[in-house]
Amino acid sequence: MKPMKPMKPMKPMEPMTWKEFPRWWPSELGDPNASGSQNGVQYAFFGKARRLLLRAGGETITYDTEDHEIQGISQASDAAHTTLTSPRGELKVRDLKRVVSVDG
Repeated sequence: MKPMKPMKPMKPMEPMTWKEFPRWWPSELGDPNASGSQNGVQYAFFGKARRLLLRAGGETITYDTEDHEIQGISQASDAAHTTLTSPRGELKVRDLKRVVSVDG
């Protein structure tokens, strides 16, 4: 039986690049704490800016997350039924205040 070759050390994880995942949110928000998509709805959460963006059907809606520390996002069949998880419990997106942009 041959002796095993030593294993190569693992490379450290590298941060995601937005070249792999194109940005669809305004650049002034920076990089999101979390982003993803499911059931045709995309989301991006920006903790420092206290904003959650949901995009579906070509429309992007911005919500004020106030002082909620969003830790998880669970999507349903549409954006209105998205549930957020925070240390204070679950929160429905429909309970957040929509942010109206200056241009619309």
